[in-house]
Amino acid sequence: MSRILVTGAAGLIGGEVCARLVAAGHRVTALVHRNPEVRANDGSPVAIAEAVPCDIRQERLGLDAATFERLAQDHDLVIHCAATIRFDLTDAEYEATNTRGTANVIALAQAGGAGLLHVSTAYVCGTRDGVIREDDPLPESGFANGYEASKAAGERLVRASGLDWAIARPGITLGEYQSGRVRQFDALYMAFRLIAEGRIRLVPAGADATLAFVPIDHVAGGIAALAEHWDEARGGTYHLVASDPLAMADFARGIGSVDGLRSPTLVDPARFDASALPPLERRLHGRVSALYASYFQRDPRFDDSRFRALTGIESGPADEDYLRRLIDFCTEEGFLPAAGVLAR
Repeated sequence: MSRILVTGAAGLIGGEVCARLVAAGHRVTALVHRNPEVRANDGSPVAIAEAVPCDIRQERLGLDAATFERLAQDHDLVIHCAATIRFDLTDAEYEATNTRGTANVIALAQAGGAGLLHVSTAYVCGTRDGVIREDDPLPESGFANGYEASKAAGERLVRASGLDWAIARPGITLGEYQSGRVRQFDALYMAFRLIAEGRIRLVPAGADATLAFVPIDHVAGGIAALAEHWDEARGGTYHLVASDPLAMADFARGIGSVDGLRSPTLVDPARFDASALPPLERRLHGRVSALYASYFQRDPRFDDSRFRALTGIESGPADEDYLRRLIDFCTEEGFLPAAGVLAR
C-alpha cells in the first residue's frame, strides 16, 4: 500500500482518481478547495483517509507550518490534479493557479521527498497539427490560449524540480466510454448544449479538424495505472487519449442524427464573420463558442505508444457511437432536452 496525496480531489478527474486508488488499497489524502466532498464519477462518496482544505495558489498551500510538514512527510507520491480549466480567465489568473500553484505543490513534494505525478493536458502541444508524440519537446510559444500556456509552464517547473516525476496529458475529458456518464457538466458541455439546441448554428471549423475527446474512465484509470507502475513511469510523459479522435464533420452529423437536436453548420474559419450573426447568437458565440474555437479548427494526432507499452491500457475510439452515448446520458439527466420538449 502506498500513501498518496491527491490535489484537486473534489474535481471530476481527481475524485475518480481517488476512487480508483482507494479501491486498489492505497491510503489516500485529499487536498480540496471550496468543495470538501470527494466523489467518484458515479456520485458515490470515496473513503479517503483525510480531506484537507487548502489553496494551491498560496505559499505552503495556505496551510499552517505543522500541517504542511506533516503532509510532506506522510506521503510517498503526490498526484497533482488541481487546476482551473476555464477558458475565460486572464493570464494572471491562469498563472496563479496552474503555474504558481504547481510550484507550490512541487515545494510540498520536495519537503518530503515524494514523487510527483503531474496532470497536464495533451494540448500543451500548442496549435500544431499532425502526429504529436509523448516525448516531443514543449513549444515555447504558439499556444491557443492562456490555459495551454499556463499548463506548459507548469510542466517546465515539474521537469526542473529535481523530483522523481511523471506527467499525464489527458485529451478533452468527457463521460465514461460505455455509459456516457459524467458527474458534472462543465467546460465544453456548455458549448455542446448550445449547439445541440440550435442556439449556436454556425461553427467555424477546419475541413480536417478533429476533437481529442477521451472518456473519464480512461483518464482516471490511466493516472491510477501510472501511480501503480511508478518505478517504471518516472521520468516519462504520457498521453491519455482515445485510440482515434472524433472528426468535426462526424461531430456535427452525430448531433443532428439524434431526434430533436440540431446539427451545426460548419463554416470555413477564413469566411466566418461573427458580426453578421443575429444579436443573440453573436453574444452566445462571443461568450461560449469563441472560447473553444481553436479546438474546432485543429487536427493534432496524439500518439500514446509509451503509455500503452507501460500499462497495456488502450481506450476505444471517440467515434459517433461514443458521441451518441454521451448525448443519451445528457438527455436522460435532463441536461439536453428530449425531442418533444425541444419541438415545443
